[in-house]
Amino acid sequence: MTGSVDLLITNGIVMTMGADNRIVDNGAVAVCGDAITAVGPAGEFAALTARETIDAGGGIIMPGLVNTHTHAAMTLFRGLADDLPLMTWLNDHIFPAEALLDPQKVQAGTLLGCTEMILSGTTCFCDMYLFEGAVAEAARTAGLRAVVGEVLYDFPSPNYGPIENGFAYTCELIDRWRDDPLVSIAVEPHSPYLCAPDLLTTAAGIARDNRVPLVIHLSETRSEVADIRKKYGLTPVQHLADLGVLGENLLACHCVILDEKDIDLLQRHEVKVAHNPESNMKLASGIAPVAELVARGVCVGLGTDGCSSNNNLDLFAEMDMAAKLHKASRLDPTVLDATTVLRMATIEGARALGLDGITGSIETDKKADIIVIDTRKPHLTPMYHPASHLVYAVGASDVSATVVGGRVLMKNRRLRNLDIEKIMADARQIADEIRGH
Repeated sequence: MTGSVDLLITNGIVMTMGADNRIVDNGAVAVCGDAITAVGPAGEFAALTARETIDAGGGIIMPGLVNTHTHAAMTLFRGLADDLPLMTWLNDHIFPAEALLDPQKVQAGTLLGCTEMILSGTTCFCDMYLFEGAVAEAARTAGLRAVVGEVLYDFPSPNYGPIENGFAYTCELIDRWRDDPLVSIAVEPHSPYLCAPDLLTTAAGIARDNRVPLVIHLSETRSEVADIRKKYGLTPVQHLADLGVLGENLLACHCVILDEKDIDLLQRHEVKVAHNPESNMKLASGIAPVAELVARGVCVGLGTDGCSSNNNLDLFAEMDMAAKLHKASRLDPTVLDATTVLRMATIEGARALGLDGITGSIETDKKADIIVIDTRKPHLTPMYHPASHLVYAVGASDVSATVVGGRVLMKNRRLRNLDIEKIMADARQIADEIRGH
């Protein structure tokens, strides 16, 4: 292979995460513009000239991680209210704190979250929060790929006020970001318990008409299921089915409390699921039946949820937890093997967001969303099976380089386009304001 490229990532084990899970033991990836132009043995790239080269040092070259459920600006509330039940945490602590937010604070909190994600190997995230125009701007500034949507609920929002304005705001976001190479918009009603049937059907219609994802919290707790049963005589999943909201563009976050009929409905309607094991554990919501969902062919991605209920955005920790939690709960060490969980954090996460055609795997013509893992460390020595290492041994700090759309955001653990010290100082100042209320 001859010629010139913009970026060459070489001298590493390439985990492609394509349909065949191809691994290139001593491989390289060539990038021109924002796309991958070639993948193969490193020797085949020796004659190439590259504007920039990243030497993986014998480590792992893999797709960037995809976080399918975040509230990125909630980095501002990290540790604000821990060890509480979901509804107490939400109603008594989070909602009052969120009343203090404005676009500038949300943008500052999101930049902090983006910094954490770049440093820990996440290249794409799906966000639900307030003032999502500011989230979109922060993601674009940071250089991350993002699917964002304004949270919609029955009561007035600190951002848009009444729900009619929320629908209008969402449509404006869709139009504003329609052709952006990194940021896209989803329609995001909060949950069946905070959204009336008319709100849910209207939101689903907007998503359907604009061909964008619909994202919702669904069946997160037993109390939610009991409340929806009492109100509508159905489980939350069945309630959405009754309203005609279930569909292949729906990303259902959590799905902890499901019965067989619920799983049948999710499978039949090709609903995607965002699994958030650490948040579900911390809030004692329960353990989602992920092994059953995967066995039924339901697309399941991984999410961290927000930093006030996790308390980090580290998908490597999330992978480790997901794999071990389900083995322990099922008393079966074969459940959710390392490759399955790794795919949940990469290509299946991309598929959950409708982005599997452009990201989630290292394949020619896909966008160059790539990370490099430095394995020259005691806790990663020796290495027999790379997938096993990635799920059970690698940590966030082992990510040495992060590339999104061909743009190098981090190399040798140094961020290129974000001022970490200023971002942290801004977050501390906002925290001081929150403490004062």
